[in-house]
Formats: sequence, structure tokens, C-alpha cells
Amino acid sequence: MRTRYAIAMALLVTTAFVGGVAGPAAGAQPTTESPTLETPNAGPSVHQTDDTCGFPLEITDATGTTITLDEAPERITTTNPSAAQTLWELGEQDRVVGVTQYAAYLDGASERENVSSEGLGVSIERVVATEPDLVLAPNASAGQVGALREQGLTVYHFAEATSIEDIAEKTEVTGRLVGNCEAAAETNAEMNQAVADAENRTADFDRPDALYPLGSGFVAANNTFINSIMEAGGVNNVAAAEGDGYPQLSNEVILQTDPELILVNTPDAAILAEEPYASTTAGIEGNYVVMNVNYLNQPAPRSVIESTTTLSTAVAELQTEDDGATDEENGSADGESDTDDADGSAADGSDGEDANTGDEAPGFGVVTALIAAIAAALIARRP
Repeated sequence: MRTRYAIAMALLVTTAFVGGVAGPAAGAQPTTESPTLETPNAGPSVHQTDDTCGFPLEITDATGTTITLDEAPERITTTNPSAAQTLWELGEQDRVVGVTQYAAYLDGASERENVSSEGLGVSIERVVATEPDLVLAPNASAGQVGALREQGLTVYHFAEATSIEDIAEKTEVTGRLVGNCEAAAETNAEMNQAVADAENRTADFDRPDALYPLGSGFVAANNTFINSIMEAGGVNNVAAAEGDGYPQLSNEVILQTDPELILVNTPDAAILAEEPYASTTAGIEGNYVVMNVNYLNQPAPRSVIESTTTLSTAVAELQTEDDGATDEENGSADGESDTDDADGSAADGSDGEDANTGDEAPGFGVVTALIAAIAAALIARRP
């Protein structure tokens, strides 16, 4: 069987690990709604004007709590990396005084206070010490919102993002909270354009069956923003039919889904050498695409832009290689030379960086099934 060669996007994996630790996979709660994307010239799904972007502001968050901002917040602390990434995307990073450890990949984030706790979540004391005018708390911090408010902090809690449309709505709300609705609209327009470009890039190709394994059998399935990114990127997520959220699948079920393409977070794609993945079509033929763990696992606009671009480009290049190989094979029947090196053996799917996968799940950074199971139990609380 002819070996297909992986598409390793070197420029997009340079920040895949922060301090040698991959960021946890972002989780989601089930939803029956699928993303509704604007056409390239239609702009963002919600329009906001200067008249609706002023202060004082009263706005109700996902907890049903109405918060009041008398003026634009000058000191903002984020309790999850998706909120930080969104602020960076809006050009509001100078207002950010506190971030979590998984936001360290953002330019200048190391200069902000790290509010992560020694274990899971954030340190209430560290958040308070940043003296924020506003705390942005995506769904992963739901359990700590009350404690933060007890300290007299103004906290806006975001609902779970399970689609690209949800990410657009979070971006719009963030723009409203900081008084920069124009930047939010521009960001969403760029995101919608990137999604449209990704869909157009793969429109003439078959959609390969794909899987994003998180380690120890856990996968990104239906009703998750990752599933939406995979669909926009031109693949069929085989885990979508197996449940919502981030279920743990048995080896038998993974073999039955038989993905043709595996999404990985490390250039060596070591997980393809492990069972059951090694016995799938993707493992046998060496088909994988390297995705940036920070972008794929964080529901924020730059994540959508980079991830859909990376995946759709890989799908197009992989199938173009297939078409070229088929032409060579047909030509060899007419007496032309046919060798294993003729279809691109120099492209080995690696950009030269060392990274371990194994049971260390992409986006989890764990090495045992037990820890993976604990992490998976907490996935639904990620940003």
C-alpha cells in the first residue's frame, strides 16, 4: 500500500508547548445548534455601533447576573486563555494585568501576573492581587465565579462555546465589555472570511474521515467547537457520531470509525504508532496533520482562523498528492518507472522539532490513563 505523507505545518506548531507542557483540551457542553457563518462580504453576524458601545454599561452574563461597569475597565484579569487570546486579538492586551499559565504563548503575556493556582483553576488570592476592574471568566472557571465575587470583584462569566458562532458571540461581548465593538466586528469579519476561505479551499475535494484523539481513548466529538473547526476545515469528524462532548471510546470503536486522517499536536505524531490508531487507515498510510495545540484547544477567534487554515490546507495538499501518485501509478503501467520515492519521500511529516506524544495526549499533557480520565472529567469546564 502506498504511503501518504503527512502535512506538517511548521510555522503553526512553534508555540504548541509552553514550558514543555501542552495546554489541556478545551471542553464543551452539548448543544443542538450548529454554526451559522456569514458569507465573505456579509461581515460579522451581529453589528454594534458606537451608540451601543458606551458606558456606563449593564450586561447580564451566563450566570444570570447583571454586572455594571461605570466606565471602560483599565485593568482586566482573565481566568482562561481563550479570554486572553480574544483581548490580544482586539488589541486590548495593554489593559490585561493577569492571565493563566496556558496564555503564556501570547506575546507579552509573561509580563502579566500569572493567576493560575498550583493545582486546577486560578488562585483567588492572585486574582485579587491584580486589582482588576473586570475579571473575564469563561466556562472553565464557573466553579470559582462565586468566590471571586465574594471578594468584591466584578466578574463576567461566559457561556460555553460549542460552535464557531458561539466564538463570534463571545468576541462581540468582549468588545462590548471593553468598549471596542469596532475591533470585535473586524475580528469576526476576519474569522468568517478565514472560514469561508477554508471551505472554498476544500470544496472540490472529498472530505476525509478524521479523528482528534486526546489520549487514552478520549476524543473531540459532536457539539464541540473543535468539531465545528474540523467541519469547516474540510474533514468528517468520525467521533461526531459517537456522542457529544469529549467521550472516551474503546479501541474497538476507534477501529470501527477507521479515520483516514489523524489530528495531532506534535510533529513526530507518535500516537500513530500506538494501537488502536496504528491499525486505522490513517496509521497504516501515515496520514496526519500537525495542529497548534493552543489554537485548536482554545475557543477564540485566532484559534478558528489558524486551525481552519491549517486543516483545510493539509486536506487540499494531501489529496493533491494522492492525485499525483495515482497519475504516476497509471503511468507506470505504460512502462514508466514506479518507485516508493517517486511520490515525495522527502516529506516525512516532521518539522525537525522533538516532542513526545504516547499516552501524553495532545492538549492534555498527561502520561497515564488515570490522569487522562481525571482530566477528561474536567474537560467540560475548559474555556
